[in-house]
Amino acid sequence: MPGDHHPSKAIQSAELGIFLLLIGPSIVFSSFTAVESSLTFSRVAMVTIFQNIALVLLIFYFLWRNHEPLSSIGWATGRGGMEVVLGIALFFPMLVGIGLLDTLLRSAGLPLSETPPTYLIPNGFLQMVLALVFLIVVAVSEELIFRGYLMLRFTALLGHPGAALLLAAAIFSVGHGYQGAGSILAAGLLGVILGLVYLWRKNLIAPITMHFLQNFSGIILVLLQKGT
Repeated sequence: MPGDHHPSKAIQSAELGIFLLLIGPSIVFSSFTAVESSLTFSRVAMVTIFQNIALVLLIFYFLWRNHEPLSSIGWATGRGGMEVVLGIALFFPMLVGIGLLDTLLRSAGLPLSETPPTYLIPNGFLQMVLALVFLIVVAVSEELIFRGYLMLRFTALLGHPGAALLLAAAIFSVGHGYQGAGSILAAGLLGVILGLVYLWRKNLIAPITMHFLQNFSGIILVLLQKGT
């Protein structure tokens, strides 16, 4: 595309190293999270929202400095409506796939976590509003980070989009270690599915939609179970 710029591998390697140093500790230590009694939904949601926004702004800064278009990380809205509809349609087969994985994991003694930690369950109207903002920010920012930016850089450095997809999905899955081994594998599958959709569409809107619906359905199911 005219006007596109591609930074050298040295610059991309330095960028990637800085970025992984920033997100690495929080991803690793999420597997050994603090005692739940010291955490609340509001606190976790606010910290996560601001942290993710900061990481997205850093990505935008890297792209701006390198004169790379936002489209290089799948940030394009030209066919947004169609991509949203596609994301909704693809969410249901994805849900079936994760359900099949759950069945396999149960037979192997590694079931998915039935409910999220208590500090990830909102209570009351204000927390529900915060939860909606939280889910939107997480879906948008994590797709920009793991599918858009990391896959862009890993593809440039490894030379193969498939390898980039798997590596980004592996890093994404480690961040779900607080829910146990089964949930790590499920998050890895989710990361692969979202990555494949991104490679197909070259657009983050469908993966963002699928990611949001996956997280939203999880919270809704928990709230329905609490109400019964």
